Amino acid sequence: MKKYYLGLDQGTTGTTVMIFDEDWNKVSRGYKEHTQYYPKPGWVEHDPMEIWQNVLETIDIASKEAGISKEELTCIGLDNQGETVMLWDRISGVPVYNAIVWQDRRTAQMAGEISRTHGDMIRQKTGLIVDAYFSATKIKWIIDNVEGVKEKIEKGRIIAGTLDTWMIWKLTHGRVCVTDYSTASRTMLLNIHTGKWDEEILEVLGIPEGILPEIHDSAELYGYTDPLDFFGAIIPISGSVVDQQAALFGQACFKKGTVKTTYGTGCFMLMNTGDKPVYSKNGLLTTVGWGLNQGKITFALDAGIYIAGAAVQWLRDKLKIIEYAADTESMAKSVPDTAGVYFVPAFSGLAAPHWDQYARGTLVGITGGTEKEHIVRATLESMAYQVKDNLDVLERDSGIPIQVMRVDGGASVNEFLMQFQADILGIPVEVPVITDTTALGAAYLAAYGIGEFHDINELEQNWKLDKRYEPQMDAETRERLLYDWHRAVERSKEWIEVKE
Repeated sequence: MKKYYLGLDQGTTGTTVMIFDEDWNKVSRGYKEHTQYYPKPGWVEHDPMEIWQNVLETIDIASKEAGISKEELTCIGLDNQGETVMLWDRISGVPVYNAIVWQDRRTAQMAGEISRTHGDMIRQKTGLIVDAYFSATKIKWIIDNVEGVKEKIEKGRIIAGTLDTWMIWKLTHGRVCVTDYSTASRTMLLNIHTGKWDEEILEVLGIPEGILPEIHDSAELYGYTDPLDFFGAIIPISGSVVDQQAALFGQACFKKGTVKTTYGTGCFMLMNTGDKPVYSKNGLLTTVGWGLNQGKITFALDAGIYIAGAAVQWLRDKLKIIEYAADTESMAKSVPDTAGVYFVPAFSGLAAPHWDQYARGTLVGITGGTEKEHIVRATLESMAYQVKDNLDVLERDSGIPIQVMRVDGGASVNEFLMQFQADILGIPVEVPVITDTTALGAAYLAAYGIGEFHDINELEQNWKLDKRYEPQMDAETRERLLYDWHRAVERSKEWIEVKE
């Protein structure tokens, strides 16, 4: 009987499901977007019930395209958005509020206050800079602001979980309430040295440990799908990890010093730093890559960029200067440069290495001759500039020169962007055959979790190169472009004035 591995990538803008055969060829793909809710400026929410329905629909789409029944799936691995978090009633299964998305800034002031009083302690224990980005302050906000939640907590009825916990809980009909080390490390509540929820941080935030899921390895048998909720099939669920860590795993970045960048809604660079956490002196995050073999943790340095593909969505949906995301490539190529236009897409503030939650999007250098093609090109270039800023600090913090960067995600198919990325980095950029490496990494972990592989290094041979972009830009041009980019970034900072 043939084996089929399912990777479920629950991302910020949509859910992707991919099915791979026993030779790790892509057999099929299902995708469905979900609604982005913006109730107030700086607020971003998702409907967890819509996401759950989309999970089932995309699995159905992918399995039908593959021509297989759900019973033929060998195992399921999933990845999730990371910091996006929700609370729900463990008896009724109904969310008490929408999921608050990682991009959401409603707790910025709260995070600022906690940072001033407990920032150093939290950084040392979690590897994270105190920021509204992470789950902890979002959980506290729901507890403090949604009617009836505190009472339900007292009755033991509330679960607080990231979307991995939600999906596994739903797939198992409420029997399994878990998260993995990598996702737990994105909450700002995990002590990365002990691998446990940190009592001191929980006390500071007023979050009871009893509402949090159990922490497990990123690959192990968590449980089985319930036939009532999963097309009548009973399938092992055996892999779970944050989406960016899934991509690091899917890119076979198993050696210390290897780096990948994923271009999605945001843009995320991760470097494998081995079995010891490396603390950044330049604003990067120390995080868990994955936990395997009963808590053996691989660490990573994390450089997160809030807005990448989301800026292209903005061009399409809000400005309406493009019809499809794919149009950006030809439009960018149609002009020789941006005509001096720079776009800093700080819609939700700036993440690494700046960490300015009060920065906002800035478009500078506009003249009467500026055309939409210049703005489109500037939008694509902004992704590459942000990656360059973070690659520089990855090298400084790790002390390891980066020789090549592996890339994946939706924008990795954009040839203009990938060439400009290689040019501005000054190193080659490699695109694999399978660019949905988040789903691939989740499927790899699921296979490992049920013993299909004895050693993760066995997976390296599956990585296949599709395109390699060599830098073609001279150093003088690169430095000039970067100089003006940094000038534009400075103009975006601290745009929102906080009234004390």
